Amino acid sequence: MTKIRDFLGPYRLARLIRLGSSCQVWEAIETETGDRYALKVLREDFRSNRQEVSFLRNEYQIAKSMDHRNIIKMYDLVLTGPAPFLVLELFSELNMKQALRRGSESIAYMLGKIIAESIKGLYHMHGHGYVHCDVKPDNFLVSRDGDVKLIDFTISQKVKRGLTKFFAGKTKHIQGTRSYMSPEQIRGLPLDPRSDIYSFGCVMFEMVTGKLPFTGESPNDLLNKHISAPLPSPLVANDNVTAEFAAVIRTAMAKRPDDRPNSMWDLLKVVENTQIFKKAPRIPDTSIFDDFPTSGRIMNQEPAAPETVKEVRKGDKESREEKED
Repeated sequence: MTKIRDFLGPYRLARLIRLGSSCQVWEAIETETGDRYALKVLREDFRSNRQEVSFLRNEYQIAKSMDHRNIIKMYDLVLTGPAPFLVLELFSELNMKQALRRGSESIAYMLGKIIAESIKGLYHMHGHGYVHCDVKPDNFLVSRDGDVKLIDFTISQKVKRGLTKFFAGKTKHIQGTRSYMSPEQIRGLPLDPRSDIYSFGCVMFEMVTGKLPFTGESPNDLLNKHISAPLPSPLVANDNVTAEFAAVIRTAMAKRPDDRPNSMWDLLKVVENTQIFKKAPRIPDTSIFDDFPTSGRIMNQEPAAPETVKEVRKGDKESREEKED
């Protein structure tokens, strides 16, 4: 569990929500006010790792600059004491990946709202000049009413423009989660919002089919499929998906950024005017959120999600590989 006892500063650690490779996420109570927050705490093995601390600082600076109902609120960054940690809004529901593990039909009846709210959060972030760089189901929290919060800005970056973009060149490392990375992200090229649009296209594919758009025999095989393999039709996995929505996914996942929607706003307008399913999905008799005794907040009962690749040298198969689903 943890070796930081029961308190971090003024916060009492109430319950472990999630255990990642480098961080723990706790539900915590501010002792004076009784207010509840989420604390993202560096695990013991990483507390002296300057790069991991810099990831926390980057996440804080980016999230703190934004105020939107579809983006998790960031309150504080604490670097003193036994462990560095972030203080965030406690949004006490499942992430989208956990919902999909119970079957894509579990959220299909409110998918239009979920997709629209996800896009709005990303559009707001892009409007502040940032690219998320790790758009995947794990990084969207979803409520039983279909409300969505975008989370985890660990590897998000400022969009390079003008001469900065011209002289940027290729990066030496690949960052992201391989199952959702855009071709330009894999190549280490400068990124703009259209990279997140590709990744969100992967998410939409998974939401309507319950399957990833691409899988591979190896990490490099998977990356190569994002670059050059034709996109499978979502209709093969779910014949209730309309041809029109399949076309929306196909356009969002175009290999060339110029062939994708120009912005999340453009994607939103198309999605809002496109029917997702031929036949309206039924509302399940039992909500997936009812499986969780504390309103869906216990998230550490799930198998660990694929970790984000924060730093992988191109061609290096052994450096910080995540496990693919």
